[in-house]
Amino acid sequence: MTKKKSILCLLLLTSAFLCDAQEKWTNLFNGKNLDGWKQLNGKAKYEVVNNEIVGTTVHGEPNSFLVTEQYYGDFILELDFRLDADMNSGIQFRSESKPDYREGRVHGYQMEIDPSSRAWTGGIYDEARRGWLYPLEYNPSAKNAYRQREWNRARVECIGDVIRVWINGVPTANVVDNLTTRGVIALQVHSVQKQEESGQQVRWRNIRIQTRDLKPSAPDSIFVVNLVPNTLSQQEKHNGVRLLWDGRTSRGWRGAYKNEFPQSGWEIKDGMLSVQKSDGAESENGGDIVTEETFAAFDLQFQFRLTEGANSGVKYFVTESEGNKGSAIGLEYQLLDDAKHPDATQGAAGNRTMASLYDLIPSIKINRDAPPIGAWNSGRIVAYPDNRIEHWLNGYKVVEYQRGTPIYNALVARSKYAKWENFGMAEKGRILLQDHGDQVSFRSIKIRTLE
Repeated sequence: MTKKKSILCLLLLTSAFLCDAQEKWTNLFNGKNLDGWKQLNGKAKYEVVNNEIVGTTVHGEPNSFLVTEQYYGDFILELDFRLDADMNSGIQFRSESKPDYREGRVHGYQMEIDPSSRAWTGGIYDEARRGWLYPLEYNPSAKNAYRQREWNRARVECIGDVIRVWINGVPTANVVDNLTTRGVIALQVHSVQKQEESGQQVRWRNIRIQTRDLKPSAPDSIFVVNLVPNTLSQQEKHNGVRLLWDGRTSRGWRGAYKNEFPQSGWEIKDGMLSVQKSDGAESENGGDIVTEETFAAFDLQFQFRLTEGANSGVKYFVTESEGNKGSAIGLEYQLLDDAKHPDATQGAAGNRTMASLYDLIPSIKINRDAPPIGAWNSGRIVAYPDNRIEHWLNGYKVVEYQRGTPIYNALVARSKYAKWENFGMAEKGRILLQDHGDQVSFRSIKIRTLE
């Protein structure tokens, strides 16, 4: 083969490769009109101006959605967006509109656009369904990714159960969920409450999608919200997260003060670890269970489900050194039906309510974190190497304190734990799930050790 032919072949191969790479992207917006889109729900104004889709708010209208006529399952979506006012907006994906669901209300996953001081742009919200799945409190450094009054670039990857979002190249959210596997993509113009808020505009351009030969982006280090029970995603594994309960057996757990897992009082079924309802007093049925391992600094996650009037707790830094009487002693993340259990009114300033540091520090009450009885909720306890501790409930940090400080010692001194020397100050200890005589279920118990 001559040199000229070799160069020609190389150019042809390079051209074919580039064409193939370009063909992977499909434009969802032709820059001229709204072909391939339709409007649902509210009557906000959508129009094409200068190769941009411009959405304009209309007072008195509900949330409006410009929806693709086509459904998409696995995909990588990229687009530019810009807010010309401090208005809320969002980008729906794997979303649906069904006549039998809230009269056709568009519902499903949404990449939030939030220019407010909360700064949750790039978080994941479940529109008209479950609410927040990934508020940016899970990833606060990403709050700086969004640029006010400028064009921003969004990327959404939906591959299998993994949903990831980037804003201007910064990873903002990572959710693992399988509730909806395909649906429409939609551009939201949010409702406005005041007449003077009419006329606010949000703009979109360069909307393109890949649906074949998809390659996930490399793992990063941000927190993962995994809603598929008792599983670990690749990024969770990459970040050092592991299952503390395998979802099937009692491996790794035993009764408090005991060598074996309780023979009764606890049930492992359908991926749930449940303490059973009993007529006995606290810890007198199956009894508390503890991890065989001990932990010093850690990030613990767990999902829990309460029955009506239930009381339980997750304890940490448990040493079992106080003797075999009643529930083992340790710092406690309270689990409680605040509305129905009398313990909610005991203690001081609400420090025995849901997610509180039991009998020491009350949890912050945020309207959206109220756990419905019978629904699954997400708890999280983070114990840092410098003795700082955080309690989280459904994506919100609700307790923050530091062991060993004068304030901590003063709180212990006025509590029921005052008689225990150096209460809560063990260098390391076990994780405990409490048997308080009420039926409570756990799943997706995970841990990451912190250095």
